[in-house]
Amino acid sequence: MAAVFFLAAALVVARLFCLQVLAREYYSTLALSTHEIYQKLHPERGQIFFQDSRDGSAQAVAVNRRYYQIFAVPLEIKKEAVGPTSDRLAKLLDWPPEKTAEARQKLSKSDDPYESLDKKISEEKLKEIEQAGLVGIYGAPEVYRYYPEENWSEPAVGFCAFDDERNLSGRYGIEGYWDEVLAGQSGFLLGERAANRGWISLAGMTSVEATDGSDIYLTIDRALQYQACSRLRRGMEEYGARSASLVMMDPKTGAVLAMCSEPGYDPNNYSQAADVSVFNNNAIFTPYEPGSVFKPMVMAAALDLGLVTPATTFQDPGERKFGPYIIHNAMNKSYGTASMTEVLQNSINTGMIWVEEKMPREKIKEYLEKFGFGQKSGIPMDSEAAGNISSLDKKGDIYAAQASFGQGLTVTPLQLAVAYSTIANQGQAPTPYLVKEIDHPDGRREKFEPKIFSQVISPRAAKLLTGMLTSVVEKTYAASVRLPNYYLAGKTGTAQIPGPGGYREETNHTFAGFGPVADPRFVVVVRFEAPQRQWAEATSAAVFKDLAKFALDYYGIKGDK
Repeated sequence: MAAVFFLAAALVVARLFCLQVLAREYYSTLALSTHEIYQKLHPERGQIFFQDSRDGSAQAVAVNRRYYQIFAVPLEIKKEAVGPTSDRLAKLLDWPPEKTAEARQKLSKSDDPYESLDKKISEEKLKEIEQAGLVGIYGAPEVYRYYPEENWSEPAVGFCAFDDERNLSGRYGIEGYWDEVLAGQSGFLLGERAANRGWISLAGMTSVEATDGSDIYLTIDRALQYQACSRLRRGMEEYGARSASLVMMDPKTGAVLAMCSEPGYDPNNYSQAADVSVFNNNAIFTPYEPGSVFKPMVMAAALDLGLVTPATTFQDPGERKFGPYIIHNAMNKSYGTASMTEVLQNSINTGMIWVEEKMPREKIKEYLEKFGFGQKSGIPMDSEAAGNISSLDKKGDIYAAQASFGQGLTVTPLQLAVAYSTIANQGQAPTPYLVKEIDHPDGRREKFEPKIFSQVISPRAAKLLTGMLTSVVEKTYAASVRLPNYYLAGKTGTAQIPGPGGYREETNHTFAGFGPVADPRFVVVVRFEAPQRQWAEATSAAVFKDLAKFALDYYGIKGDK
């Protein structure tokens, strides 16, 4: 008898252990729905808007849309109704055979209180299911993030996914960086419920209301964004490039007018992306060796220090030796006597080395840091890279020589856009900004004003360099970039891509420029990775020209020639 009672006690203890420890979470959830009322109140996520940079009108690019989740309570479904119920749902929801079989298996779990069957169902479809009168089948509302602009707003905006508690959580871009501001604060109702599932009024109730998220207005212009990103995508396909990125900025304020990254994805269906790398915004996330598009930065330092003028000449030797290393000009050309303007026009590597050698190494790095290289700009987006100019800290003349023509260091397209904005803005570096205004649910409006980072070079040096870059467009890129009624300033960069064991044959193509020169309204940086063409003049420069023409017409700017 003692053994029998001991065994019975042991079985009870084992059963209690299973219920209270191993299955604690399951039965706690059941208890919550049986004895307590706990309803989490989800706040409304704030919306994101692009703006028309001409009149300030706003267009929503990230909004909330209500869908429904279809779920079953198999406990309520009779065994003989499992097949007809799953078949009826399959017809209403257009399920394939495998999904129908999976649903039938779920409905067969007679002791199961909950099984999810389908998600993101429209209200119209839910009404059809309700009219079918299927026992044990229910719909629950869920709010999803919806992006009406689909796959050309995502580099700046990012996307939303559900977290473990089925709350919308921002990923990448503005959605990720400003997630707490957009998400708001959840609320809840907490009280006791009787056996008949009614309220126990004497037990009291705790209530905390949800606080909706804030709306964010961006500086990005919808028309410019669409034009820029669609043209970049078309160019990437036409040129056979591996990736592409573009930044368009107002040089006077630092306002980002457009930002594109390819290959892209559809933020409404982000789970279908072929590779997670497409979520990264190449305009701010992927540093690369820029090549000759970097030469104006070193020339700017020399002009500012009074070491050269646009007319200063040097004698081109065609190549320079640094120990075992030999640096050539493109196509192994030698230009004889050349002015500093011609150094930029012909993109003479040896000429830039000659300029660099006139300055102390630390002075060059000081100027580059003031331009914003080697550090994050602080733009409020996920996720920005700093680039790397640490090669200038290394001993050996080869490192400074390489840096003078954009090799051996890395930058991002956004950093180049800031640097060229500095030249266009009389030597003052604007701080790039993307968020123009935040409207909080309590009625407060938080506005963000343009900030000038520093005076990098003198207005005189900036004007001289602008003239040199204008000459580059007028004489070197007459066929590919020059416009008949406007002066534009800019420079290409065709840079070999570094790899294990040295530089590969593949190249990065970049064009950076601004216009109109008389009163610059935009700076554009276009970059293609490994396009199947030889020179940036045939790729990045072509995209710049098309976007510049559109912007000049869009703003109604009169010609300055």
